[in-house]
Amino acid sequence: MQKILLILLVLCGSFSAMAQDNKPQIQLNHIAIYVTDLQKSAAFYREVIGLDSIPEPFRIGKHAWFKIGPAMALHVIADAPVKKEYYKNNHICFSVTNLNQFVQRLQSANIIYEDVTGKAAAITTRTDGVHQIWFRDPDGYWIEVNDAKN
Repeated sequence: MQKILLILLVLCGSFSAMAQDNKPQIQLNHIAIYVTDLQKSAAFYREVIGLDSIPEPFRIGKHAWFKIGPAMALHVIADAPVKKEYYKNNHICFSVTNLNQFVQRLQSANIIYEDVTGKAAAITTRTDGVHQIWFRDPDGYWIEVNDAKN
C-alpha cells in the first residue's frame, strides 16, 4: 500500500510540474490610449515625458508608438471624439533616475504637477521612501512619475 501511495505522489508531482511547464508565459506588450489630438499627444510623450518613438506598422497617420520598456510600448491612437475625465487611480506610471531633474523638465514645459493628495507643485514620499508626482497628459490621462528603483 505504501508503494502505491509513493508512486501516486511521484506521479502527481510529475503531472503538477508538467502543468506548470505548460502554463503560458505572459507579459505586458503595450498600453493604448485614445486621444483627441495625435500630434499634440505624441509631442507630449516624446518631448515632455522623453519617450523614444518606435515604428508603427499602419502608417495611416492615426498612431504614434513609443517604447516604454523591454518589448513594451505605448500606443497613442487618434480620433477620440472628446476629452474625458479620468480618476487618478487609473494612471500610467514611469520611473526616473532623478525626479528633481524630471520636475525641472515639467516646469520648463509649464506642466502643472501635484502630490497624491492634489497639492500643487508638491512631491509625495511614500511609506517605502519612493518619491512621486502626478500630472495629466493633453487628454487628461493621469501620469505618475516616481524614483522607484525596481
